[in-house]
Amino acid sequence: MSDKKKLVIVVTRGFDDERSSVALSIANSGLNSGLEVTMFLVSSAVDLVRKGATVVSQLNPLDPPLGEMLDNFIASGGHILACPPCAKVRGYGQDDLLDEVQVIGSPAMHQLIGQGAATLTF
Repeated sequence: MSDKKKLVIVVTRGFDDERSSVALSIANSGLNSGLEVTMFLVSSAVDLVRKGATVVSQLNPLDPPLGEMLDNFIASGGHILACPPCAKVRGYGQDDLLDEVQVIGSPAMHQLIGQGAATLTF
């Protein structure tokens, strides 16, 4: 178990709302501040981690492209969990998602919260 302070960000929006861009921005900022950050993607947020989906997407013209923010998050050690039923209803299996994404249920998120993780929801 890491001694770093933890942050869990629950993301409920995908390409339909710029809150997904805000969530990625805050997630990256958390990593840059020394936090251990895990994003739990539910509902349409699962679309963000489908292979190739964010290559040219930019929801807010003042933010970097989603793909760049997602790549930075992963490269900086961020963790991404995806809701299994949310992926399944979209026809996504593990092979459809970025390799770094773990399709796992909410108990994994609850474990982090039990360890003292702060939470944010977008």
